[in-house]
Amino acid sequence: MSKTEKKARAGGAMPDGLSPAAEVKTAMAGFLNEFKNFQDDIKSRLQKQEERMTMLDRKQMTPKRPALAAAAEAEVPHKKAFRAYLRSGDDEGLRGLELEGKALSTAVAADGGYLVDPETAATIQSVLSATASLRAVANVVNVEATSYDVLIDHTDVGAGWASETAAVTETATPQIDRITIPLHELSALPKASQRLLDDSAFDIEGWLARRIADKFARAEAAAFISGDGADKPRGFLNHPTVDDASWSWTNIGYIATGVDGDFDSTKPSDAIVDLVYALGAEYRANATFIMNSKTAGAVRKMKDADGRFLWSDGLAAGEPARLMGYPVLVAEDMPDIGSGATAIAFGDFSAGYTIAERPDLRILRDPFSAKPHVLFYATKRVGGDVSDFAAIKLLKFSVS
Repeated sequence: MSKTEKKARAGGAMPDGLSPAAEVKTAMAGFLNEFKNFQDDIKSRLQKQEERMTMLDRKQMTPKRPALAAAAEAEVPHKKAFRAYLRSGDDEGLRGLELEGKALSTAVAADGGYLVDPETAATIQSVLSATASLRAVANVVNVEATSYDVLIDHTDVGAGWASETAAVTETATPQIDRITIPLHELSALPKASQRLLDDSAFDIEGWLARRIADKFARAEAAAFISGDGADKPRGFLNHPTVDDASWSWTNIGYIATGVDGDFDSTKPSDAIVDLVYALGAEYRANATFIMNSKTAGAVRKMKDADGRFLWSDGLAAGEPARLMGYPVLVAEDMPDIGSGATAIAFGDFSAGYTIAERPDLRILRDPFSAKPHVLFYATKRVGGDVSDFAAIKLLKFSVS
């Protein structure tokens, strides 16, 4: 190779007469070099973009952290002020929250009492829901008014067959009933000594929730079953009962056992079967038996014609026992088996009975009426009544 060719190659020049293979090799080397530069540029841009996005995310997330903490502690001032009111009667904190507009939905005038803090209210509500009363299977609604109206269409819209040329006959119109459920005031009056309230180790909120829930649950359970409707909910057993063969709206139908004050001695389970199939098919799918412990003790001994028990215990913890495949609610306020007693109820209570209540619970502290004790006057408003008379049937221990 001459000196000229060596200089040309060293300077990157392509002399005339270079072989095609050498030209391709040189061109490919140049392309790969440019592509590598392009890749490096893309990586650099992506890295810068990622750094900018990370910084932007941090800026956006930083102001949200205090907001989340503030949301978690939004009800803490009311809780602290309510605790101070329970222990010492100091309501300045609650009044301050009301005036500042921080708790307009939870603080009311001292004459009417103060609403309990959300945690205590939730504890009481959960205890009421878990108690063995009609509340566990009934339709429960929250209202802000003094009553709740249920509209019931208990007849079918008329229908008929029509041909292409025949005149269409006017069909019957449905009948709508309005059932008004008034709300009544339910109250409890637990008391504690001031010395006990001054003890910081005493859980005032937990104690108050347990006492109020116990009183409310027992009063409610009895009223929903047998209440007379005078300043209390009206129970389903308070409505007129008729033989199911002649049942009509505003009455509750019953099936008789055929024996006064007892089951039939030879075929006791027949009455249970008749009770189940007295209820309409549209209600049976969601139906529940209700009876007290004494009645349950008698029923669980029953067997069918093949010697199999009609009663079966729940397979899992917390699952109710079943009678003929339907769940059983053991409510101690149901009457015992006796002459003419309607000791067993069967029905779809989510359709047949409605409980209406206001979601708030008020507490008024009274340190004067029972010195040296402090009384806590707790009130809530609740009502209940039958909302569908066809959805509930009774077993009556009578000849007919």
